[in-house]
Parts: sequence; C-alpha cells; structure tokens
Amino acid sequence: MSNSDDHYDRASDDEFFQQYDDAVTRTVEARSGIRTQLEEDIQKFLSQGGRVDEVGANISADPPKKPESNYGSRPI
Repeated sequence: MSNSDDHYDRASDDEFFQQYDDAVTRTVEARSGIRTQLEEDIQKFLSQGGRVDEVGANISADPPKKPESNYGSRPI
C-alpha cells in the first residue's frame, strides 16, 4: 500500500464513526451501499496481491498479563 493512496489513510475511530452516525446511514439502503463499497474495496485489495488471513475467535492481540498481588497492600 502506498502512502499516496488517500482512500486507505486511517482516521481516528471517532472521526470514522461520526461520518456514519446519523439516522440516514442506518437505513437498509445505506447499509447496502456501504456493503457494496466494502466488497469493491476488498476485491481491489485482493486483485492487487493483497491477502486476507482468517484468525480464530480465541486469538487476542493482547498478551496475557502477569498476575498482580494485592497481598499486604492495606495500611497497618
């Protein structure tokens, strides 16, 4: 993916969801248009050599945390 491809530049989550946060975008027709655009974007990505990997539902990007001990943490 090149830096010049503005379509794939990432905005913050807030900006993204504000774009789709009005009642008009929650209609069946609007959702259909969004799905169609998403499908076209995926096909373009795949045709340019992109790859989609399926990740299991039990996989998490967050590594397990070391257990914390609260033993003896209360003041005397």
